[in-house]
Amino acid sequence: MKHGEVRIIGGQWRSRKLRFPAIPGLRPTPDSVRETLFNWLAPIIEGANCLDLFAGSGALSFEALSRGAANVTIVDQAPAVIRYLREQLEILKATNATICQAKVPYDKFSTQQPFDIIFLDPPFQKNLIKPTCEWLIQQNLLAKQAHLYIESESNLTPLPIPHNWEILKNKTAGQVNYYLIKT
Repeated sequence: MKHGEVRIIGGQWRSRKLRFPAIPGLRPTPDSVRETLFNWLAPIIEGANCLDLFAGSGALSFEALSRGAANVTIVDQAPAVIRYLREQLEILKATNATICQAKVPYDKFSTQQPFDIIFLDPPFQKNLIKPTCEWLIQQNLLAKQAHLYIESESNLTPLPIPHNWEILKNKTAGQVNYYLIKT
């Protein structure tokens, strides 16, 4: 896979390659990690209402849409990323996605319904996981039995999530820890 390119692994857009802009700090979730994640999510992704925070390349959003998510709200703060994401949705002719430019976890956020699956892959070394989890609760963005995918730097232990959230699965790939969590 070339730098600046991400491949959709499964679903209707399987093997489709998307090119994303060269933006410092933009690190798409690797293919092997996405494959594991979407194997974990297979029983619940179909028809799910998803939220992708810190979307970056949009790899998680496009993979979710490709695999049958009802809709995905895609959030990033960088104008160049927002333009890229809009272009990709147009190329894919995806009509079940909404793109929002927002600075998470600081901006207010409103939605018609809470989210079943939340992808949380913030920039590393910025201590954004705990405040973003708190923000999700304060903004009433979590469905009753929501699942979160969290990606963090491998030296971040323990994972700073609310004590009543349950880690269902977790793995390490290189310098990255990733988790599937149930609220």
